Amino acid sequence: MPPTAPTHRSPEEIFRHGLRLLLDQDIAGWVELWAEDGVFEFPFAPEGRPRRLEGKPAVAAYMRAYPDHIELHDFPELTVHRTQDPRTIVVEMSAVGRLVAAEGPFAMSYVAVVTVVDGRITHYRDYWNPLGVPASMRG
Repeated sequence: MPPTAPTHRSPEEIFRHGLRLLLDQDIAGWVELWAEDGVFEFPFAPEGRPRRLEGKPAVAAYMRAYPDHIELHDFPELTVHRTQDPRTIVVEMSAVGRLVAAEGPFAMSYVAVVTVVDGRITHYRDYWNPLGVPASMRG
């Protein structure tokens, strides 16, 4: 799929659009929001899980199986904070859904620091609690 032209949407608009794509399980569309050299970081990732992904191909590979594990239903809490840098936002949110293999509920709270340049995500730091993920998904 050829990359689409960058947009002049705000970081908040890009982020909210990305949430909609995740709810629709459109992982390819979500990855298209990324810059080719974008960086995805997970500062609290548990042992054995990546803490840093560099480049759109690495983000795509990481997210490819996401719908096989988690089916998102909603983001019932979402607060976006603007920063002094108009390219960067801080997001507090919660997600709910279903753990696919376990057929059980999924609920997680997040804080994300997201930078968007020329309509593309260039840096996404995802602060989530690995203790909230079932042991079967941690390895």
